Amino acid sequence: MSDISYINYLALSDNAILEKMGAYIKHQRLSQNKTQQQLAIEAGINRTTLLDLEQGQRANLITFIQVLRALHILDTLKTFEIETQISPILLAEMQQKYRKRASKTSKKNNKPTSDW
Repeated sequence: MSDISYINYLALSDNAILEKMGAYIKHQRLSQNKTQQQLAIEAGINRTTLLDLEQGQRANLITFIQVLRALHILDTLKTFEIETQISPILLAEMQQKYRKRASKTSKKNNKPTSDW
């Protein structure tokens, strides 16, 4: 995300962000050529609930997730994944612990000694 778009979101009110989320849902629904009724049934919600969500009037997080799932765009939530990154120093230390070469085989007679 660029700094410019981030600043724009900082300037928006909560209601304005809800409206943007609703517009996104509506855009995705229309691009998949689904009616509100079809999407509501697939998401397991009431059509008026979907209408409210699309208009940014009220939003329940569970409802939002159900609609994203029904639209097959749950990957939108990938932004919220926490990526653990290893520091370069720790990575170098870990790589030093790995063997880099195989050791030579012993020239001793490896035949087991007999108990006789």
